[in-house]
Amino acid sequence: MLRQISEDVRVNLKDRLREVRDIIRQSRHDGSGDASALREATSHLPPFPGKGIEGLLSHAASAVDEALSIAESFVPHERPISVDGTTVKGLGTYFPAGDEDQQLNAERLFRRDMYYLSKAVLAGLKIENARIHEAGFAAVHAAMRKRHGDLLAALAAPGAGLQAIAATCAALLIELLNQRPVRFGEAAPESNAAGGRALDISCLAPVVLACGLATTGRDGAPEPDMLEIAMLAADIRHERIVQACAKASPVDELTPVFATLLAHLP
Repeated sequence: MLRQISEDVRVNLKDRLREVRDIIRQSRHDGSGDASALREATSHLPPFPGKGIEGLLSHAASAVDEALSIAESFVPHERPISVDGTTVKGLGTYFPAGDEDQQLNAERLFRRDMYYLSKAVLAGLKIENARIHEAGFAAVHAAMRKRHGDLLAALAAPGAGLQAIAATCAALLIELLNQRPVRFGEAAPESNAAGGRALDISCLAPVVLACGLATTGRDGAPEPDMLEIAMLAADIRHERIVQACAKASPVDELTPVFATLLAHLP
């Protein structure tokens, strides 16, 4: 229990630090950031005597950003060597049957991979200023174990077939949509107004599909282009996935969609 609490604190701290880093980088003086972010961050402050306060703060932000970057280079990271199809693990790796230590290690691996895979998908979709929260992925992992234990048990059973993998993928996508670990800025190309999930699905469905493909493992180790294939396939079936997610029983509706994709993709 204490280890889990410590892990939760660590994850939330990383999320907050990433947000601070993003704000600092948007306020750099050299034009690599968005000056409006600085004005928004300081809009509540009283007028500063003298001119050039924004320039002064921008230079300070640049100095802090560079100092953090230098410090970061000396700290060991858990980042994957490359973020592509080879980063993806099978669902059995992320949700193993085992003791508490195995579960904790699997949860750590899950949120790490999901963070970097989501970041890669966002880059592929050319979506900027999105915030990715590892704490959201940790909550998804816990929800899968709590609410979908039957699906995970079927997945771990000897000879688990395509249907079990597809059902687990469907449940995983729904839990991701419920937790929303990826939050989009106002400049996103598509709005999620009125409770819509289209943009979330565009980002998260390819990651889930890639996990399903890695689980089928027909050709051994995942190929580097597997994530790209998953992005293209999810884009083609985007409307169908959106419709299925809006149904009263979304997992049941999504399962045949994933089963069809998994059966026909390499």
